[in-house]
Amino acid sequence: MTAEFAFLPVRELARKVRSGETRPLELAEYFLDRLGRLGPVYNALVTLTRERALREAAEAEAELRAGRDRGLLHGIPYGAKDLLAAAGYPTTWGAAPFREQRFDYDATVIRRLREAGAVLIGKLATVELAGGMGYTQPNAAFTGPGKNPWNREFWSGGSSNGPGSAVAAGLVPFALGTETWGSIITPSAFCGVCGLRPTYGRVSRFGAMPLSWSLDKIGPMGLTADDCGVVLSAIAGRDPADPTTVDRPFRWDLPDRTEGFRVGVLKGAAENAQAEVARNFEASLQVLGTFCRLEEVELPEFPFNEMASTILFAEAGSIFEDFITSGRVAELTAPEDRYRPYGYLIVPARDYLRALRLRKKAVAALNDLFGRYDAVVSPSRLTVAGRVDQDFRTYIPPRTAGVPISAAENVAGLPGISVPNGFGQNGLPTGIQFTGAAFAEDRILAVAHAYQLRTDWHLRHPAV
Repeated sequence: MTAEFAFLPVRELARKVRSGETRPLELAEYFLDRLGRLGPVYNALVTLTRERALREAAEAEAELRAGRDRGLLHGIPYGAKDLLAAAGYPTTWGAAPFREQRFDYDATVIRRLREAGAVLIGKLATVELAGGMGYTQPNAAFTGPGKNPWNREFWSGGSSNGPGSAVAAGLVPFALGTETWGSIITPSAFCGVCGLRPTYGRVSRFGAMPLSWSLDKIGPMGLTADDCGVVLSAIAGRDPADPTTVDRPFRWDLPDRTEGFRVGVLKGAAENAQAEVARNFEASLQVLGTFCRLEEVELPEFPFNEMASTILFAEAGSIFEDFITSGRVAELTAPEDRYRPYGYLIVPARDYLRALRLRKKAVAALNDLFGRYDAVVSPSRLTVAGRVDQDFRTYIPPRTAGVPISAAENVAGLPGISVPNGFGQNGLPTGIQFTGAAFAEDRILAVAHAYQLRTDWHLRHPAV
């Protein structure tokens, strides 16, 4: 099998399987080899699920031969962030104290991908406990700091660092990541891949490590917006095991509409960005202006960062209370993760309740605003990735620590997708994000797909 297979989107891999140019078992062996050899180079691999992968690939091959076609993902390998349970294999949550943890069931998203015929080949690295303990530097997991395939001296982003690196390096065709506050969008931008954060409640979180009950989301990361749409179609839907899921069917097909979109441009979104990030964003707006109607928009005035922080700390403190009070946080890798969680235990209940009440008003205001547009655009991150040995506080000045929309979209549980839009300092990727109203994934995917039809950033890959 030639090297070109490493960077083929899902739809093209599916075509090659059905044309006989390759078989599911060949694909599984090919990507198992790449992930096994190169995954450790980027600190992206926790566990290679070889036995399961070969079994699932053989089943897919037999079914396709018998004329049973489960869809585009049938026989396609993938990796899953190691917060997601896979029966019989370690699910470490990226944390040394949980290295031997195993579950005897699959997370719902893993089960749904198996039902779609996809082939799980590996559990991918994550910042310990999804970064929820307050890490401030890349070396915050027993697997080591995530390394960027574009330059291994730089970080791959967190907390879905393994999925970001693995997709960017062509070690898996797609992966599952999770986001509480930036953990899909950041590594997607830093690694130059596409990452979709679904609407809160769109995808079941049963079998995933909880960090914040009302903020956590699970979503796909792939080479194209289309890849993300295909995967979301397979994992979305109501799940009795997760009462927060909603019965909102989702199906993605390549859209006929490729122009005439109404797109909001977030006011001041790039004003504190690195020069290259701002320049790439402006260049992206020039492209969008050829097929979209652009209008400047401004976020409603709410203390989004404070709301997000209060909710996250209070909920994480409750979820991990026993772990924190047991003193086992001392076994975590990042020194700051060993003491910061104690502060979560003293968040006043009145502050948490106040944040929840204010959140209701913010959600209504944001959905009213975003509902007027097919998407609202902003830089995915205001900087490129920092070095793997740098503390975030020394590399990223406070004014560029985030993007204005990040806390708002996560507090409101809104969908967003980051796609690559150029390169910045040290030859590292930058990204543009398309955000929409709740359950408007089809609209933001359509705009992102149309953008990728007119650009080639997603066709550029690191030399690995």
